[in-house]
Amino acid sequence: MPISVWGLAIAQALLTTGNILLVAVSALIGKQLASHPALITVPVALQFLGLIIATLPAAHLMQKMGRKIGFIIGNCIGLFGTWVALQGLEANSLMHFASGTFLIGMAIGTGQQYRFAALDVCSVEQRPRAISMVMAGGILAAILGPNLAIWSRQWYEGNVFVGAFYGLFMIYVLALLLISSLPLAAAVKQTAGQVTRSYRELFKQPLLVAAIASGAIGYAVMVLLMTATPIAMQYDNFPFKNIAWVIQWHVLGMYAPSFFTGGLIRRYSSRRVILWGCGVLALCVLVNVLGNSYWHYLLGLLLLGVGWNFTYIGATHLLTFTYTPAEQGKVQGINEFMVFSAAAMGSLLAGVGVDKLGWAWLNLASLPPIIFVAWWILCLADQRARLSERT
Repeated sequence: MPISVWGLAIAQALLTTGNILLVAVSALIGKQLASHPALITVPVALQFLGLIIATLPAAHLMQKMGRKIGFIIGNCIGLFGTWVALQGLEANSLMHFASGTFLIGMAIGTGQQYRFAALDVCSVEQRPRAISMVMAGGILAAILGPNLAIWSRQWYEGNVFVGAFYGLFMIYVLALLLISSLPLAAAVKQTAGQVTRSYRELFKQPLLVAAIASGAIGYAVMVLLMTATPIAMQYDNFPFKNIAWVIQWHVLGMYAPSFFTGGLIRRYSSRRVILWGCGVLALCVLVNVLGNSYWHYLLGLLLLGVGWNFTYIGATHLLTFTYTPAEQGKVQGINEFMVFSAAAMGSLLAGVGVDKLGWAWLNLASLPPIIFVAWWILCLADQRARLSERT
C-alpha cells in the first residue's frame, strides 16, 4: 500500500479527533449560550453548513490544482475558524461561536476528501482496502478525542470549554505539517476530446442514486442520534465523563470495523455490506427505545457507529463505479454535498427532537429512512450479475 495512504490515514485520525472533540462539546456549549432550546444545536448545524458549502468547491479545486493545495487551504481555514470560535467563547456569544464552527466545518468538508485522495494512488483492486485504511485512522481519534475533551476542561480556568479549542488548533497545525510532506495526486489533466456528462445524465444511473442515498441517509441518522445523545444524557443527569465515554465507544464503532469492512466488500459486494449497515442501524434504534441507562446509551451508540461504517464505506466504494476520471470532481463533489446536507439536517433536528419528541420517539422517527435505503439497495438485486465483478 503506498505511503500516501498511511499518511492520509493519520490525517484522517487528526481530522476525526477534532470532529469528536466538537461533538463532545459543541451541543453543550450551545446549551450554555442559547436563549432557546431550538438554538442549542445551531453551532453544530452551522458547522455542517460550512461543510456543505465547501464540498463542491473543494472537489473541483483539487481536480484542477491537486489534492495537496486543496488540503492545505482547508487546514488553514480550520485554524482561522478555531480562533474565531475561541473569540466567541470569550464573548459568550452564540452566533460568534457558531461563525467559528461554520469555518471549521469548511475545513472538515475539505478533509472529507482524504478517502478519495487515497483512491487516486491505488489500483482498482486496492480501493476497498485503501478506503478502509484511511477510515481506520479514526480508531486513534476514538481514544484521543473524548480524552482530549476531558483533559482540556482543566486547561483554562474561565471556561471549561475553551481548552478544547486550543487543542483543536494544535490538531490543525499537525495536519497542515503532515499534508505538506505527503506525495499526493496532482491535478487531473483533461484532453480536448474528453466529454463529461451533465448532472441530469449522471443521475440516470440507479447505482449513483443508491450510493448517494446510502451515504446520505446513513450519515444523517448517525449525526441525528449522535448529536442528540449528549443532550439526552444531560437531561438524564449523567456526568460529562460518562457522556465522553459513550461518544468514545461510538467512535470506536464507527472506525474499528474499517479493518475488515474492505474485506467484506471484496467478498460479498458493497451492496450487501450497506444492507448489513441498515440492519445494525435498526438494531441501534431498538436498543435506544428499550431504556435510557448508561449501558443502553453506550450499546446503542456503539451499534450506531458500526451501522454508519458499513453504509458509509459501502456507499463510497459503490460510488467509484459511477464516474470516469474526468467526472471525478463533479461526482465526488455532488456526493459530499448531498451526504452532508442530510447530515446537517440531522444535526439541526437533534436538539428540537429531544426537546419536543423525547429520546425514544426521536429514535423511532429515524427508522423510515433506514428502511428506504434498504429497499432501494434491494431493488438493485437484478443488476447483481452485471455488477458483481465490479462491486
